[in-house]
Amino acid sequence: MAKADIAELIANILKEFLPANGLELYKVEYVKEDGERYLRVYIEKPEPAPGEPETYVGSDDCALVSEYLSGELDRLDPIEENYYLEVSSPGMDREFIRDDDYRRFAGRQIDITLKQAFEGRKAFEEVTLIGLEDAGDTAGTDSEASAKTLVIEETPIIPPPKKGMKPKIGETVRRSIPLQQVKTVRLSVIF
Repeated sequence: MAKADIAELIANILKEFLPANGLELYKVEYVKEDGERYLRVYIEKPEPAPGEPETYVGSDDCALVSEYLSGELDRLDPIEENYYLEVSSPGMDREFIRDDDYRRFAGRQIDITLKQAFEGRKAFEEVTLIGLEDAGDTAGTDSEASAKTLVIEETPIIPPPKKGMKPKIGETVRRSIPLQQVKTVRLSVIF
């Protein structure tokens, strides 16, 4: 069974179960690592209503989904190879995989890696996400991503000129990075 077919199968199996339990499907991976196959199912809580606090996936949520999905996969037996089933959240440093992620997490700190340098840099760390914007004229482009830009704000910290002096906070700079140049975007983990 092809990876895309497996992801679609898992989505179909969970399409009623997850919402009934206050959860959503984030991503499905079927990978081979060190000679073993892994079916990884990532779940998340729905976006909270405005003014409501964010809630997070816990170990009980993962156990509930794992038990249900394992039973359904045993019953249907659609995957010929042996594999390990893993159910988890996307993690604190979740990768952005949908346009809606950029809207949902606007205002949060993110880390960006690029396919090629932009303004002399291949990475931006702990910058503020503003969101996605349409790039305007996209005549001659063949990709939806080429029609969007990732908008961020960065406030640089200027090192002190002498030991013992405090660093200064520079002026906030807004950047619009073509989405087609972006390799990954993740939430920053700041302690």
